[in-house]
Amino acid sequence: MRALKRFPILVGFCALMLDGLIAHGQSPYQSSADFARYAQKLRENALLKMEPTVQVQTSSGRSTSLLGGRYPWKLDIVTTVFWIGEGTTARNPTPNRSSSWDPNWLGNYGGVDRPDRRNGYLPVAFVPTQNPFYCALPYNDVTRGTTKPEASFVIPWFRQAFQQAGHSVCKGRWIAIRHGSRVCYAQWEDCGPFRTDHWQYVFGKDRPKPNLNQGAGLDVSPAVRDFLGMNATRDVCDWKFVEFSEVPSGPWAKYGENNPFVLSARRGTERVASGKR
Repeated sequence: MRALKRFPILVGFCALMLDGLIAHGQSPYQSSADFARYAQKLRENALLKMEPTVQVQTSSGRSTSLLGGRYPWKLDIVTTVFWIGEGTTARNPTPNRSSSWDPNWLGNYGGVDRPDRRNGYLPVAFVPTQNPFYCALPYNDVTRGTTKPEASFVIPWFRQAFQQAGHSVCKGRWIAIRHGSRVCYAQWEDCGPFRTDHWQYVFGKDRPKPNLNQGAGLDVSPAVRDFLGMNATRDVCDWKFVEFSEVPSGPWAKYGENNPFVLSARRGTERVASGKR
């Protein structure tokens, strides 16, 4: 960053050199102003792409580079299993009939996503109408019908995804979840565990806050649990945000009216049926 702060000085120096090159017909730029605009564009691109190399020593003793993709891994996160339609317990004071973004989450999913009666990655009783690979993180970007004031500063994709105040840019985002040698992909569909305001952890470098579930910082669905081979109710995982273009095909791509894989395949089928290419 220190080098980038000196960038305007560097641009000015190069512009002076460019004037001499232009006078001798040795530059592809027509003027120093053209070069300054080009240099400024390079600086903006560098800021967008810059990601520091960080080494993190995990509790298991391994040293892990956080490079690889735009977003870093969150390491050794206590991860709990939750499900649509889950009732209240001492550790879950809020029933999961609705989510932070969907007041009729249970109805829109199609029923209770029971973790103890499964048909592969699906509940036994029905085929869900939303992606069974879902998760919750402890931040909500909207409140009382409006967007939270910090959201535009802390959410990396806010500018690209924002539509209108009160419309979440977090709902439906994809994350990668790693447990051992397996990696699963899921959509962010609810907020928790316990908190909806911890952006410093979700988007920053903080660790999850202490809570009744041993400091859990991620909730995952029964389908995610089963794909990763996690313990029945709680385990430790790594996770990170990913762009949809980075998500490979897998069981998370097969179901759900909220699933971009399904919607994209349907549009392709409709184009073929109508004779369009």
